Amino acid sequence: MSETLLERPRTKPQPVISRLRRFIRQHGWSYAFVLPSMSTFAIFVLLPVIWSFIISFQKYSLARGGTWVGLQNYYDAFTTQSGVFVIAIRNTVYYTAITVTANIFIALILSSLIQPLNKYAQTFFRAAYYLPAVTSVVIIAITWRWLLSADQHGLFNYVRGLVGLPPVRWLADPRIALESIILSTVLTVPATGVVLFSAAMGSIPKEYYEAAEIDGAGAIRKWWNITLPLIKSTTLYLVVLYTIASFEVFEKILLMTPSGVGNAT
Repeated sequence: MSETLLERPRTKPQPVISRLRRFIRQHGWSYAFVLPSMSTFAIFVLLPVIWSFIISFQKYSLARGGTWVGLQNYYDAFTTQSGVFVIAIRNTVYYTAITVTANIFIALILSSLIQPLNKYAQTFFRAAYYLPAVTSVVIIAITWRWLLSADQHGLFNYVRGLVGLPPVRWLADPRIALESIILSTVLTVPATGVVLFSAAMGSIPKEYYEAAEIDGAGAIRKWWNITLPLIKSTTLYLVVLYTIASFEVFEKILLMTPSGVGNAT
């Protein structure tokens, strides 16, 4: 038997061209369908990111082109006398830490409250909570700028005036300008979080809750020991999603505090 195996002729390796043709026959249409999407991504996302990284090592001008300066731009960003870049990073981290935590907590609470409702009520609240996600950031920012206006026309100061309190310069005082913007973000319902948390909670088998009730667990205990552990993957996804969104915030800050309030925002 061993002699027969040793005497059997070996199969010649297929040429590269033949393997490539077989691969195209098997998977060609699959790649053809994703080609438009991948081409768009490469042209409008990937290439600009690569080009931005390259010119970050240059002293670049649209008129004169670029001159290679190595790490000088990065050094200047962190050591410049005004320190604007470092201040911006610090403010962004502060903004992100508070808004991401608040958005996750608020989305968890709202999703837990609408979960016991019937499917029609759940659909209504999901749609209502998702409205901010389809509303322009510019419109939301302008609305909050009016609500936090420093004069009596702003809703917050108008309410304070009704009870005899003086107006507050919400977006003009460097001490509270960033906190006012954070407040506006926190008070805007985290639409994506509510929808995803609600869907994740709806996929948890009812038998887990029924078994917990037999053991005498209350609503809080079931929420803590069953709901939260089984939606950890959704929570992690939302933390990453909201963190990225917080680091990309720009339009809202620019529209609400165009002057930067002494670099406070």
